[in-house]
Amino acid sequence: MEHTFTTHLTDFICYITSEKGLSPHTIEAYKRDLTYFLDFVEKRSISSVKEISSEDFVAFLSYLRAASYAQASISRALVAIKVFFRFLKREGVLQENIALYLETPKIGQTLPTVLNVEETVRLLTQPDSNTDIGARDTAILELLYSSGLRASELCLLKIVDVDDAYVKVFGKGAKERLVPLGKAALSAIDHYLLHYRCKFGGEQETLFLSQRGTPLDRIAIWKLVKQHCASANIVKNVSPHTLRHSFATHLLDNGADLRIIQEMLGHASINSTERYTHISRTHLQEAFKRCHPRL
Repeated sequence: MEHTFTTHLTDFICYITSEKGLSPHTIEAYKRDLTYFLDFVEKRSISSVKEISSEDFVAFLSYLRAASYAQASISRALVAIKVFFRFLKREGVLQENIALYLETPKIGQTLPTVLNVEETVRLLTQPDSNTDIGARDTAILELLYSSGLRASELCLLKIVDVDDAYVKVFGKGAKERLVPLGKAALSAIDHYLLHYRCKFGGEQETLFLSQRGTPLDRIAIWKLVKQHCASANIVKNVSPHTLRHSFATHLLDNGADLRIIQEMLGHASINSTERYTHISRTHLQEAFKRCHPRL
């Protein structure tokens, strides 16, 4: 990549890291998408951000589509470009932000995978809680479903973040929130802490550890969820986020207020939470079609 491109990108990454409070995962995604874009325009014999035109944006978008990129990936890349060019304009590198009116593609709202209650129980009871790994995994699964945590949030939990009623969560943008803790999750965590936590490394303050005594990461959480789903013969495409979706949908199905769910999930906008109303309606329609005698 051209030296000036690298310099601007480095400055931008430093800016969003220090001032915007974005998660490491988001920062890495921005860096990856922008590196890809700048490499693309450099191959078009462009050596400065001042030379980039709206035609280059169109060409890049066409290239991503021709390469069969998902709409969500294209949208994310264009958001990164818009934020990057806004930064360049603010820093005086550019006199005009030509990405200001760049339209991101409309993405059809797809409903996320949700487990029904029976599938959820099968998954939660799959680990053998009388072993160290099983007790840890039971506590993880129960907590993901009980409180709707993201996998990244769960990985950051310290032992002191859990009390008898709430779990303290550090979410996106380093925002802190308190989420109620269900009795089943609390019981599973207590069982893990009392009988098995010391086997993973007693000096660590992190709640969930690997067998090597290191904090679990998102990939490890993803793998253990996949493993227990397979053991439970659940054929849906399940990830840790599926338990978060199931948590919100089951609350809504049982009459919880949407604003309360928004607060527990840590959504900045109610629009992010409203998607669960569509899932709940889908469940209602499915039950109606399945059970009504005159259909």
